Amino acid sequence: MYSSLQPLFTTIWLFAACWGQPLDGSSNQLGNHQPHSYRQACQASTSGNPLAGCPKNTLLVSQSHEKANFRTIQSAIDSLPHDDSSQTILILAGNYTEQLNITRPGPLTLLGETNHPRDAEQNQVNVLWAAATSQGIYTDNVFTSVMVVAPTLNASLTGYGPSGLSVPEDTPFGCRDFRTYNIDFRNVYADRSAGPSHALSFSRANGGFYYSGFYSYQDTVFVGKLGNAYFYSSVIAGQTDFIYGFGTGWFEGCDLILRGCGGGITAWKGTNTTYTNKFGAYIHNSTIQAANSSVAAAYQAKCALGRPWNSAHRSIFANTYEDTLITTSGYVLWSAPITNQTLMAEYNDFGPGFNVTGRRRYNYTVLLNDNEWDSYSSPKKVFLTPDGDAGQISWIDPTCGMI
Repeated sequence: MYSSLQPLFTTIWLFAACWGQPLDGSSNQLGNHQPHSYRQACQASTSGNPLAGCPKNTLLVSQSHEKANFRTIQSAIDSLPHDDSSQTILILAGNYTEQLNITRPGPLTLLGETNHPRDAEQNQVNVLWAAATSQGIYTDNVFTSVMVVAPTLNASLTGYGPSGLSVPEDTPFGCRDFRTYNIDFRNVYADRSAGPSHALSFSRANGGFYYSGFYSYQDTVFVGKLGNAYFYSSVIAGQTDFIYGFGTGWFEGCDLILRGCGGGITAWKGTNTTYTNKFGAYIHNSTIQAANSSVAAAYQAKCALGRPWNSAHRSIFANTYEDTLITTSGYVLWSAPITNQTLMAEYNDFGPGFNVTGRRRYNYTVLLNDNEWDSYSSPKKVFLTPDGDAGQISWIDPTCGMI
C-alpha cells in the first residue's frame, strides 16, 4: 500500500485489525466469516497442491497449472449453481483478459494467489479488459466494466438524468455476500481519461473487496442502485469521477490514487429506491495522493474531492490524509445546484491538501462536527437492509476493519 505518507498510528491500527478473529464465532469456511489464517493458507503459493488449506470443493483457476478446473475465471463462475450455496474460487497468479459477470444470489468468494495477503501492492492476479464509451459502440457505461456484479442487466445500468434508468419493481436482489481478496481489476483501454471505463460495476448486491485494486481513469468504480459495497485496504485509481454511483460505498483504509485531475474523486446521485438508504460514498482512514511525481508536479491544488452529480449528492471524507493535489475549496460545483439535500463533507481530515480557510471561504464543503459525523461514523450506520434496518452487515469480513 501507499503507506509512506500515512501516519504511523493509522498504519498500526490497520495492521492489527486484520489479525482479529471472527466476532461471532462462526465457522472457518471462506464463504462465511473466517480468520485470516485460513484464507491465507488457501491463497499461499505452494509447489504441490494449490488447493491445500482451501475449503472443500474450492474451484481452481489457472492458465497453466495441470490441476486447474478452469482456464478462465468466468468459466468457473458459470459452472456454479444459481442458488444460495456458498462457493469459493481460487485464482492462481497471472493476467486474465476477460470480463466477469456475477448474477448468482449465493455467497461467492474470489481469492487471488499471494504470499502477501495484507498488501494490495503485491497482488499477482490481474483481470484485464479494454473498453471505454469513447469507442462509440456502447449504449451504457456498464458495458465497459472489467467486472459486473448485479442480478440483471437492467439493475446494472447507469442510465441518464437525475435518477438514472428505472429498475423494474420485480427485479430480485443479487449476490448477498460477494467477496474478493488480493485481485486487481484493470481497465486498460487507454492511459488517460477516455470517457467512462469501469473497473467495477456493482448494483443490487452486498459485497466486500479486500486488498484488491481497481484501476482506470474515468468512472473506475460504480456502485449502482441498492449496491452495498465495502472496500478495505484496497487501491482505487483514477482521474475523473472515479468513485461514483447511486448506492452506498464505504472505503476503509484505502489508497485513492490520482492519475490526473478531472471533475472530482466522487460524484454521487441520490435517487428513489425501494427502501430508505443512507446512500453515498464514505471514505474513512484512507489516503489521497498522486500516482507518481509527474502527476504531483502537474496538478498541485487542482484536484477536487468531488462534485454533485445531482443535488442529492452525498460523500464524506473522514480521518483521511490529503496530498497537495487537493484544491483549496475541497469540493467544486457542477451542473447540479447545491441544496439542503446536498452533503459534500469532511471530518477530521489532515495533510497538506486540507485547507480549513479555503474550505470556509468557498463554502462548498461542509466541515462536520462530532455530533454530525456520528450518524455516519461506521458501516453499521450507513448500510441498511430492504426493511430499513441498520447494522445488518454479516456480509462484511469482520476481521477487516472497525465494523
